[in-house]
Amino acid sequence: MNPGAQHPDAPAAQPVRSDVERNRGRIVAAARTVFGRDGLSASMASVARETGVGIATVFRHFPTKEALVAAVFADRMDAYADAVATALDDPDPWHGFTGYIEAACAMQAADNGFADVLTMTFPTAKAMEQRRNEAYEGMVRLIGRAKGTGRLREDFDPSDLVLLHMANLGVVSACGDAAPDAWRRVVALMIQSFEAPARAPLPASPEHDALYRAMLRAVPAGDTAQKPERNG
Repeated sequence: MNPGAQHPDAPAAQPVRSDVERNRGRIVAAARTVFGRDGLSASMASVARETGVGIATVFRHFPTKEALVAAVFADRMDAYADAVATALDDPDPWHGFTGYIEAACAMQAADNGFADVLTMTFPTAKAMEQRRNEAYEGMVRLIGRAKGTGRLREDFDPSDLVLLHMANLGVVSACGDAAPDAWRRVVALMIQSFEAPARAPLPASPEHDALYRAMLRAVPAGDTAQKPERNG
């Protein structure tokens, strides 16, 4: 008898692993549907119902809502970061800047969940936040290049892009299917307001910490573990 041989009646390990991966994939697919339709205000219970499993199963795979959001939107965040890289490669800095804005706002309009993601931060979702930070650093370079052409007003601040995404989210959410392209007009108006020469000075930008707290706002109580305190 081979002591290392598996008993014929013993369960095979691979099917168990396959079942786990299959269930995880079903949860992510269901969450993509739910978040895309209802935004990130949708509960984990809604995801469980869409998947056809108990909520305990969802939490076994994703202990926090942030973990689930990160799994669902990792590819979207990659596409967002890629849009910044594409803009930086444009030989015309102003065209790259405006093209990035249009591309990013189109991503928001196409997916209610991602529309929320761009106006929030998820401190425990390290990989997603790293991609966001990479995109932010690219945007700072993009803004500097656009200002260097004289086309972008000098008092434009990187926080203005966060405010733009918040404004676009409001338009997309308010208009919905009734006026699905309304966001395009708002974005065009905003881009025109960014262009130099400025008609008048802008009010002060929001403080960085205040804007960060605003971006922490939105994970509903009971759907995730306690949010960590910000370091520094």
